[in-house]
Amino acid sequence: MRSVIAAAKRIVVKVGSSLVTNDGRGLDHAAIGRWASQIAALREQGKEVVLVSSGAIAEGIHRLGWTKRPKEIDELQAAAAVGQMGLAQVYESSFGAHGIRTAQILLTHADLADRERYLNARSTLLTLLRLGAVPIINENDTVITDEIKFGDNDTLGALVANLIEGDALVILTDQRGLFTADPRKDPAATLVEQADAGTPELEQMAGGAGSSLGRGGMLTKILAAKRAAHSGANTVIASGREADVLTRLASGEMIGTQLIARTARIAARKQWMADHLQVRGHVVIDNGAVNKLTADGKSLLPIGVIDVKGAFGRGEVIACVNDQGQEVARGITNYSSSEARLIHRRPSGEIESVLGYMLEPELIHRDNLVLV
Repeated sequence: MRSVIAAAKRIVVKVGSSLVTNDGRGLDHAAIGRWASQIAALREQGKEVVLVSSGAIAEGIHRLGWTKRPKEIDELQAAAAVGQMGLAQVYESSFGAHGIRTAQILLTHADLADRERYLNARSTLLTLLRLGAVPIINENDTVITDEIKFGDNDTLGALVANLIEGDALVILTDQRGLFTADPRKDPAATLVEQADAGTPELEQMAGGAGSSLGRGGMLTKILAAKRAAHSGANTVIASGREADVLTRLASGEMIGTQLIARTARIAARKQWMADHLQVRGHVVIDNGAVNKLTADGKSLLPIGVIDVKGAFGRGEVIACVNDQGQEVARGITNYSSSEARLIHRRPSGEIESVLGYMLEPELIHRDNLVLV
């Protein structure tokens, strides 16, 4: 068997609090430097990497001199605010040593539940990757409450993998991977090297709480792998303390637990769009646009739209029909129906002059479009 990371082109790497803060003793500059070096090596191989990093609250607790994680929400938020400063500084300097720019992005689950904010976050991340930056993502613990009490960055890592259509999610933890039982209690427990993501038995194996620093445990990692698999992303759960873990995974070496998504990334996304029964509207497109979509696999540009029907918002699934009323495709629109009515039959270069801004040059990008 070979690691799925070898073939992955776009990877989300999640690192936990205990790794980032050396089990709560403060930010582990050496460890962060090693991950930065490995990610730099992955980028030289042509891979795109997004880093989801825990550690702000744990670092804040350390900086504030507290001996244990507080329970009060306002104190947790204060710790996150203090710790996030140090976290960003260390990542910037560690990647800067390799000539790599970083970008800090703080997200909440609500950002990814709202369709317009979802698309805004997606556009920002994809643009950063195109510009050669490494996005460093953390949950925005300074302004949210429910996520502090119940959330985890394993789930956020899976949501980010869905968001950017990642090929793989790597969850680095302080454990070697998933075992058939708790190895601290059962000496007969063995490492699960590979399984299908979403297998019910995995959740039974992974029961138990996380560390005192973090909020996740192995169960959240199994559930994150299941969520990532919905959009076709494979997951690897491995020890972040394993030497050169990322570069070895990228070379094909099997490390930790590999959880396979049985639906291909593109197929999973396009199946979701094809099955989206309640389209909120449709656009009528000319023959040239039909050919571009069906024969050339291109995006739908506003200039190819003859008419706009129905009321829909940005990020909703709409249908594309020809001048005979036959549906030829459907996809996620970058513009609302009111915006589309203003820019249809116009070249993309005129979008900004008409609307006063340009969200995207396409009405529907080819990655968000499926033929029917």
